[in-house]
Amino acid sequence: MSTIDVFIENEAGSDVKHHYDEERLELLRVERVKAPYPFPYGFVPGTLAPDGDAADCFVITGRPLGTGDRVECEPVALMESTEGGLIDHNLIAVEPGDPVPDLEAVAARIGAFVLAFTEGMPGRETTVGQLLPVEDAEGYLVECAEAFEASS
Repeated sequence: MSTIDVFIENEAGSDVKHHYDEERLELLRVERVKAPYPFPYGFVPGTLAPDGDAADCFVITGRPLGTGDRVECEPVALMESTEGGLIDHNLIAVEPGDPVPDLEAVAARIGAFVLAFTEGMPGRETTVGQLLPVEDAEGYLVECAEAFEASS
C-alpha cells in the first residue's frame, strides 16, 4: 500500500474550520462550523481534486493530531460526496501499521458530519454516496496528482 502525506487542517472534536493556502500551507482564516469534526481532517498537498482544492482526507487514529501537523498515512477507502454540484470525495486513511477500522462505521460518522456541515448553506448542497475500496482511493489520488501536475 502506498503512503501519502496529509496536512491536518482541523482537529477531531473541533467545530472550528481552518482555511489554508494549500500550496504555501499558510493559514488564511478560520470559521465556526455546525458540527465537530469526527476525525482529524486535512488534505493531500500536491493534488488537485475536481472541486478545485487539494484532495480531502480524514485520518482515522486514536492519536491526537493538531492543526498544522503533517502525517504520513495509508489510504484505506474513499467516501463519495458532492458539494455544490462538484465532486468532493473524502479519502479515508490510517497511519502506517495501524489497523483498518470498521469502515462502515467510519463512513456513517463522516457522512453524517458532511451533511450537517453544509446544512442550510446556500450553494453548498451536499450529497454523500458510496464507500469505495482502497483501489478507488488510490486511483482518485493518481487522478488528483496528475491534475495538479497539469495545472502547474
